[in-house]
Amino acid sequence: MAPLATPPILEENPTRLTILPLGGLGEIGMNMMAFAWGGDAFIVDAGLLFPDDSMPGVDLVIPDLDALLSRGWNIRGIVLTHGHEDHIGALPYVLEKIQAPVHATSLTMGLVENKLEEFNLLESTERRVIFPRNPIELGPFRVDFFAVCHSVPDGVGLAVTTPGGVVIHSGDFKFDPEPIDGRYCDVETISAYARQGVLALLSDSTNVEREGTTGSERSIRPELERIFRRAKGRILVATFASNIHRMQQIFELSEEFGRQVVLVGRSMESNAAIAAERGYLRIPRGILVDMRELDTLPDERVTILSTGSQGEPLSTLSLMAFDRHKYLKVKPGDQLVLSSRFIPGNEKAINTIINEFCRRGADVEYEGISHVHVSGHAQRDELRALVRLVQPRYFIPAHGEYRHLLRHARLAKEEGIAEDRVLILEDGDLVELSWEKATLLERLPLKRVFVDGKGVGDVGHEVLRDRRVLSEVGMVTVAIVIGKETGEIIAGPEVFSRGVTYQDTEPELIDGTRKAVEEVLIELDPRTPDDWEEARERIRLAARRHVNRSLGRRPVVQTLVLEV
Repeated sequence: MAPLATPPILEENPTRLTILPLGGLGEIGMNMMAFAWGGDAFIVDAGLLFPDDSMPGVDLVIPDLDALLSRGWNIRGIVLTHGHEDHIGALPYVLEKIQAPVHATSLTMGLVENKLEEFNLLESTERRVIFPRNPIELGPFRVDFFAVCHSVPDGVGLAVTTPGGVVIHSGDFKFDPEPIDGRYCDVETISAYARQGVLALLSDSTNVEREGTTGSERSIRPELERIFRRAKGRILVATFASNIHRMQQIFELSEEFGRQVVLVGRSMESNAAIAAERGYLRIPRGILVDMRELDTLPDERVTILSTGSQGEPLSTLSLMAFDRHKYLKVKPGDQLVLSSRFIPGNEKAINTIINEFCRRGADVEYEGISHVHVSGHAQRDELRALVRLVQPRYFIPAHGEYRHLLRHARLAKEEGIAEDRVLILEDGDLVELSWEKATLLERLPLKRVFVDGKGVGDVGHEVLRDRRVLSEVGMVTVAIVIGKETGEIIAGPEVFSRGVTYQDTEPELIDGTRKAVEEVLIELDPRTPDDWEEARERIRLAARRHVNRSLGRRPVVQTLVLEV
């Protein structure tokens, strides 16, 4: 991080602009940030992070709100830049702790309302639809909105006017020269604020490692058209359910080539309905058919638009790949189009699907061999253009892993931003900005909050460590039943194992472990319930030593002493 001034003594009610990132600065996803002036604050985005292989059993990861709540700020509102899960997915969990009005554009609000209804929060949440170039007042903040292009429609960036200066927050953006909906990035509004002088620019860092420009969503149309023209059988297009513009192109091509469209996946169906209802998606009349009607249509008249492009285990594509879907089976002559990028960590699952579809006679097109996807994030030339346009006093790279933030910081310096005014922040960095200086007040400790089923925050790193060990080496359980009063053994020791060895070698392992435990019991000869407290740990170690000698493995060993 660039050098910052020495932290001052904090006043009880400071009247300076404070920024607190709670997610998205140090990882891709979980975007959330608070802006504060005095005792008032507002939140930008409330996103989630999808778990990786190090988080077995975890459904979602959401921001830690404790650091925010500990500040005692009056939260004036929650402003959402667009409708992706990494920006809105944690909102229901945030609203359970923070009651504040939610501000979003029409499509984003539609996606949010669908989510809030699932959590029974729709009626209790104050919702306000916002529009570009229509500012709102949030206490001491005046928040203006400018249109940006992204892979989901109706996204906005923010121009936040504070008593200490203007902050530009880009949101997720790119400069699309030919947007599908004709809604260009509002450079005019950005320029108008730049002419007044901008205190700080926070800019999307996701694609900073890619040279050049991202390109238009419309640029993939010729390749999709080629696929539709040559396909003799069914066309299956897998993409993100939020990519309404991609969906629009598939509908248009299906109409042009005389194909009916089947929507597969709850989120795909739901998002299409919301986008169509609010005027962001044109669905040709009569083009949609139910999945169960596919047998009545010739294959050359069918387009299947599906989720599951990341190889999710229970997705339609995965079920089809292994011939487990109730209605859809892969046929020779099928054309699969994976119209999305391979998210790091998902490559193996996606490649498995590609291989299985090919094995069953389908042809597969995907990014890398065919131009069937374009990103929604700005690349280096576009990021440079934004810095040149805004010419901020301070530059703060946002939305990215640390390597992205670092590269974006270097880019800003190349564009003339002084080194001491380029700030690389991470989640939990409480920073105070004025025109004269930037001060790192504190590095607040943040933890990741894991959502596991109905549990929120009740799974920690110790639980995840145990789950990883269980998944890697299995478990051995030693059970003994003793008399509650006498401490004498009534039954056992019984030994059980799960995930340790093959079934045909398990009896030998269990017999050997039981004998090792019995030898310890003879040595200890516990006679009272209190004696068993010491015996319990000795039993565990004896069982573990035997398994390690026999198999060279160290499973989790659990000792159960039951009193009756």
